[in-house]
Amino acid sequence: MVQTQSTTKKRLFKHLTPFDRGKIAALRAEGKSLQAIADAVGCHKSTISRELKRGTVTQMKTGGKLFEAYFPDTGQLVYEKNRKACSAKFKLDDAMEFIQFAEAKILRDGWSPDAVCGYTKSHGLFEGALISTKTLYNYIDIGLIGIKNIDLPMKVRLNTRKKQSRQNKRVLGRSIEERPAEVNDRQEFGHWEIDTVIGKKSNDQALLTITERKTRKEIIIRVDAKDAPSISDAISCLKKNYGEQFPKVFKTITADNGSEFADQTIAYEESWCNRLPRRILGYRTPDECFKEELALLAS
Repeated sequence: MVQTQSTTKKRLFKHLTPFDRGKIAALRAEGKSLQAIADAVGCHKSTISRELKRGTVTQMKTGGKLFEAYFPDTGQLVYEKNRKACSAKFKLDDAMEFIQFAEAKILRDGWSPDAVCGYTKSHGLFEGALISTKTLYNYIDIGLIGIKNIDLPMKVRLNTRKKQSRQNKRVLGRSIEERPAEVNDRQEFGHWEIDTVIGKKSNDQALLTITERKTRKEIIIRVDAKDAPSISDAISCLKKNYGEQFPKVFKTITADNGSEFADQTIAYEESWCNRLPRRILGYRTPDECFKEELALLAS
């Protein structure tokens, strides 16, 4: 049987190669029409039209006169950039639930991109596509999501911290130099560092900060003064709250100098510190780790 008619159609719309772009440049320089170039390259003339728009740049002659010329390298670069952005948007569509979560945590709760990515992965929060820390930073840099670099305090404030004199005083607990060796490796629960943070004015109240070394759990208490009675009252409150568990939860307390006074709500600061995922904890929060240790003590 003789086949008299082909059933295959010529593919008119295709992705141009660097070789195709070189051919377009040569034919364009010869003054060929869009249709003639399309026939020579083997694509639709609308493809040639779009390519010429992508790769045409304005140049200046020696006398200052402007002219337009098509450069295949420019067309290739613009094409690759557009493809990259298109691919990124496609991934964003698949991970939109994750992106919404990331925007909320970064903008509202002050999480870092790494904390978001690590927490969602370690907790298995989303069934759809997840985005790596590096990719999330890239999306922020090129403006694909509703987060800007200015929203990332740690990124825009690097190397801008100034030395400040601190007026902190150690008031309770053994010195770090006297701390047992087994405490330093952070493997055992129940070892705490205590510190007082004092305002610059003599009549300012102070903050008592107590940090559990293994879980990084923070307890922040406002005290009336930096003297021993005020600190003792705060510790007494802790003993009441933890009851019989207190000796197990607070095995040792060591003292060190602290950090500068922060004029923010104590409850918010404590909550933020304890709910922030930490890479060193496998992207779990100090609250989660602390509750696990308390559960082990109770079992």
